[in-house]
Amino acid sequence: MISSPLITADDAISLLGQATFLDARAEPDATRAYRVAHVSGAIRVEIETDLSEVGNPASGGRHPLPSLDVWLARLGSWGVAPSTPVVVYDAAGGGMAAARAWWMLHAIGHEPLSVVDGGWQALRNSGVPIEAGDSGANPLGPYPSEVDRWPIVDAAFVERIRTDPAWRLIDARAPERYDGKTEPLDPVPGHIPGAHNLYWQSQLDADGLFDSCAALRERYTRVLDNVPPNRVVCYCGSGVTACHLLLAMEACGLQGARLYVGSWSEWCRQGRPLATD
Repeated sequence: MISSPLITADDAISLLGQATFLDARAEPDATRAYRVAHVSGAIRVEIETDLSEVGNPASGGRHPLPSLDVWLARLGSWGVAPSTPVVVYDAAGGGMAAARAWWMLHAIGHEPLSVVDGGWQALRNSGVPIEAGDSGANPLGPYPSEVDRWPIVDAAFVERIRTDPAWRLIDARAPERYDGKTEPLDPVPGHIPGAHNLYWQSQLDADGLFDSCAALRERYTRVLDNVPPNRVVCYCGSGVTACHLLLAMEACGLQGARLYVGSWSEWCRQGRPLATD
């Protein structure tokens, strides 16, 4: 039914009535847009309240993960059990929140799971049934995951591996942010010294679809330079678009890369080394 981290819009539509759809659009007024039109039955997922929590940016970044218990209870409230197929979409090629929701489910071991390639626009172009208002769920108890903590790395771990040739640290932000030429969200520009830059949007074509698996593997092969994928750490501004890299890697068979969820928003507030080249 679901065999890959990415699913075409047509295949996603064929799962209506069988899978739980999560609407993770995160552009301004996304909640209003959801109430105007969303995939029939899709549950609204908010980046600020469902996929993260309020915290101290210097300890966890701008989008710290909720506690695992809170996340498992939230999944249960959406009617998601281990056997529930889950399909996630957003309106930004997966980069704004769908990939984050995918990673959070993947991290607790949920397997029947995909992100819609091309997202909301691809679904609309394929004639997906839509509805307005709010869609309800059939709530269950907390998701019964055997995972007892988030599988993330922290700033101290990144400090240890950032210049180690046996590891690869990848920054998913736009090149101008990586280079320190601009920084619209955090107080200090630049990047973590030793990090390589791979802009998450470079993985998408003009229609917001992921490049072919062959193209993705070729791109990562160049960046990794023989470093195995399970020795890769990805970060971005606040641990959201980095998940887009993790999703792409999993989709093309490069498994085991890790997330530094605090990302630049945490790192730059801790007095750690900075680079702007």
